[in-house]
Amino acid sequence: MPAPQSQSDAYAVICAHVEGRWEVDVLPDVLTGDLDGLVAAVGQQPGENGAFALVDVADEFFVVVRVQVGRVRLLLSDVTAAVEWDLAAQVLDALDLEVPADDERAEVWPAGDLGVFDDMGLDAMEMGAILSDDDAYADEMLSALARRLGFADRFERVVDALMG
Repeated sequence: MPAPQSQSDAYAVICAHVEGRWEVDVLPDVLTGDLDGLVAAVGQQPGENGAFALVDVADEFFVVVRVQVGRVRLLLSDVTAAVEWDLAAQVLDALDLEVPADDERAEVWPAGDLGVFDDMGLDAMEMGAILSDDDAYADEMLSALARRLGFADRFERVVDALMG
């Protein structure tokens, strides 16, 4: 069973496009290891296209949780993270996928909805390109995602404040 990460290893932000502008804010630390809590928190937020959470865990992997009209969409940047990290294991369980076997752990690959932002102009192919950058850490991938979706300044400001 994967160990829960320490809360200092992770952060979660919630993002929503409301009345023509992006709102980005920090979610409580306790949610960085609780998929059900993330889904509940995101589902309570307003947003023209549904709100979403971006969770960075130790710059090793990230999770996207998007709720649109009750529909939950999940993306895990690296399935092999489920071996060591509880949140990643919870995402795989929600997706009804197995934790990778020993012989499958050499390669990194995503799981879930690569088209999670297709209605916002970021299709599955472009998401795949962001995820396939072997030299990028999770925080760098999330910054690229925020830049592409148009809220990089707000995202960077919130993350910089978190990192102090």
